[in-house]
Amino acid sequence: MSLYLSPHDRAVTDARRIALAAGLPARVTTIAEAVGSDVTNIIRSCVADGRFGAALDVLTSYLANDHCVAVSHYTRDLIIDSAAELDQRIGTTFAGQLAERVRVSYPAIDAGPYLRQSSESIAATLARRGLSRNGYLLFLSRLGLAKGVDDLIAGFARTAARHDQLLVIAGEGPDKSYFREVAADSGLGHRIVFLDDVDDAEKPALMAGCSAFVLPSKPRPEFTETFGIVLAEKMLAGGGPVITTRTGGIGEAVGEHAMIIEPGDPDSIAARIDQALALGDPQRRAMAAAARAWAEQFDRSQVFDLLLAPLAAAA
Repeated sequence: MSLYLSPHDRAVTDARRIALAAGLPARVTTIAEAVGSDVTNIIRSCVADGRFGAALDVLTSYLANDHCVAVSHYTRDLIIDSAAELDQRIGTTFAGQLAERVRVSYPAIDAGPYLRQSSESIAATLARRGLSRNGYLLFLSRLGLAKGVDDLIAGFARTAARHDQLLVIAGEGPDKSYFREVAADSGLGHRIVFLDDVDDAEKPALMAGCSAFVLPSKPRPEFTETFGIVLAEKMLAGGGPVITTRTGGIGEAVGEHAMIIEPGDPDSIAARIDQALALGDPQRRAMAAAARAWAEQFDRSQVFDLLLAPLAAAA
């Protein structure tokens, strides 16, 4: 199984070719999973620039696999629409083939580390970071313009929460320096904490301990969220509500279990943050339980069972 169309798919197809050429007594079935970057960064840009060879290479390699899947319905539609544009430009027939063959398989999450946290382990992690439970808002994702971190900082500056909450911005990315400048210029630099060294072991506790988790993603030419795996991870971890947009495939990740904001709108962010922090404990617990129950469908055991079911049926 290849989790990206390019270049990982080459390793998978080469492995099958070698196994068959060597006469090894093995039945090999290949699965290629398309994520957003395969489409937004390769196919769409190639079509827009008239570089059709690269787009042809990606799509033919994808369809050469036994099973073709996409990480969300949004991604599936994006692939088909991009292929239809290519078909119109050069007379190929990819869109019909993709519509017939591509099915959706959501990203597989190891839910265990998020579900099996103790209050003591969460408290210990937060203490190491100088944080207190429900004392901070959390952003944790790649630091790129499409993630809306600048909108989040502007929104935070307009909230009542700015006086008694910290804003923790965790992650790495190409626009980290720019966001640090935005934070410094906001007048709230002393209330905004940047963490660029959060590892997988620490992430669940930071999510569980926050008063709210904010991912204000917005569509941009270079990137649009195709699922929002960090949001599903956050819902598994528990803690405060998720605040996000419905950009791209995010709606498939959160269902009806997030507080929705408008992309690129700091006022919307501020209003939702204040609303989230005004919730009573019973309502927060009920929201967290419902969000976790929704996100459990993305546990890798369930995802792989659904992914592999057609293979078992054909055996």
